[in-house]
Amino acid sequence: MPTPSAAPAFKIPESVLVVVHTAALNVLLIRRADTAADYWQSVTGSKDHADEPFAQTAAREVLEETGIDAAGAGCALSDWGLENVYDIYPRWRHRYAPGVTRNREHVFGLCVPEGVAVRLNPREHTQFAWLPWRAAAGRCFSPSNAEACLLLPRFAAEVCA
Repeated sequence: MPTPSAAPAFKIPESVLVVVHTAALNVLLIRRADTAADYWQSVTGSKDHADEPFAQTAAREVLEETGIDAAGAGCALSDWGLENVYDIYPRWRHRYAPGVTRNREHVFGLCVPEGVAVRLNPREHTQFAWLPWRAAAGRCFSPSNAEACLLLPRFAAEVCA
């Protein structure tokens, strides 16, 4: 008798965007591995389960994608109190349950020490770069990510000392 197959694990349409930066306002951008296009972004990721707190999602995604521990020495994770709601890009809609077309994204900043080690997950990202905040905004493929980079000076002053 065949065993029942598990239901597909769809992504939850609630995610985080984490702008990883230094006190000097240099932003870490990472290049997506799942497209041939030159898609650069900050750390992003969906909740693992519906009741996962956004801050936990943010810390987990940063660790999974960059190897940086958001609770590590000299690091400060801050909730910017901003959310973006946007249409999920058609190329990635198959990852969500049928009929899901919009995502709610909660924005965080993570101030890290200069020279912090970055260890990419090669299944998700192929390169990283540290760029001044305006240049980072110009390289982001996502408008909400570019906007978050442009907001960095306002939020970084509160957490980076």
